[in-house]
Amino acid sequence: MNVFLWILSFVLAAVFIGSGAAKLLTSREQQIERTPYAEDFPHSVVLGIGVLEILGAIGLVVPGLTGIATVLVPFAAAGLAITMVFAALVHTRRGDGVMATLPSVVLAVLSVVVAWSRFGPYQL
Repeated sequence: MNVFLWILSFVLAAVFIGSGAAKLLTSREQQIERTPYAEDFPHSVVLGIGVLEILGAIGLVVPGLTGIATVLVPFAAAGLAITMVFAALVHTRRGDGVMATLPSVVLAVLSVVVAWSRFGPYQL
């Protein structure tokens, strides 16, 4: 199970780094074209979400790899799960449909698995 959790943490970290980097590196117009929900928020909020995603991704793997402050791993996973729950709520509120909401729900569930496991039976 520990190997599965490491793999899941790395996969989640890669997804969140990619998503966060896309939010930080693309212009507002490109973001609105690619992800229409970005129009509902000020650009600074979208940038803040991108920073949070990158920090959460780092928190998923770096403490575990270094052995320093390993308690941050489940907290990072829980924070990312909360972020994805709110993302799913935004998509639902906008009426974006199941296909737009599903990635957020899946990422939330996978983040909860990491958080629950690392808080509980499979601590680092």
